[in-house]
Amino acid sequence: MIPEGDTRLIGYYGFPRRRLFSEARAKYGADLPCVDLDVDHGAPDSGMLPSTTCRIIANIMNNAIWLLARLEVIVAGVGEDKCDSGRNIAFLLDGMGFKIIESRFPEEEFEDRPLIWSTSSGPLAERIDRIMATVTDPSPVAGSPAPCVPTHGFWGVPPNDFRILGLFPVTTHIYGWTRCVEAGRPSDLALEYYVDPDVPTVFFTQSFCAKQNLAHYLAEKYGGIEVDCHREINDSILAKVEAFIRLS
Repeated sequence: MIPEGDTRLIGYYGFPRRRLFSEARAKYGADLPCVDLDVDHGAPDSGMLPSTTCRIIANIMNNAIWLLARLEVIVAGVGEDKCDSGRNIAFLLDGMGFKIIESRFPEEEFEDRPLIWSTSSGPLAERIDRIMATVTDPSPVAGSPAPCVPTHGFWGVPPNDFRILGLFPVTTHIYGWTRCVEAGRPSDLALEYYVDPDVPTVFFTQSFCAKQNLAHYLAEKYGGIEVDCHREINDSILAKVEAFIRLS
């Protein structure tokens, strides 16, 4: 949630390096709220990007324009831990006058955080929210849930429209880039490629995302299904995923 009023904000997207994030917060205000610009916060369409742009990248632009008067700085993931579009959008925003701190997450800064929410049981949307919260607050979680035996899998990035997550049983394990975030290793491609081969998995991407190629390959390899969505989840996609979960 974005605080109401004119509170100054620190924006970010992707998974910026911890050190750069800490330095930005120390410089611009340690107490300022941090806002994930990847997320759909209800900002109006800025009209700055083509209609075929990945929805998550469009969210970054729309949120930045909408919050222009409140953003002190944007800490931007622009390396392999994000995507080429993340790097391009940072260039565009810099040209528009935003303060941009570019972050590339090198292997020497990979963490070895335990997988808690990716491998435990519980509502999928809530667990993905908890994983993404570790980007700004990696504090250990008290009373962490125990791992569960997975019945299904969700692979990919957090979707723009979380309604799709409500279809999954509580015993769904999380894979792909979202799991990499929980592990503190956002550009670890080997971890991003990993799934449990015997677990029926939905490979999700936003439409027009480069990860579609990987999702297609993995779905074919492991007998899962590949699903992509541009903006909101439609009935056809919901029915496809629901049928896969019920029949697998």
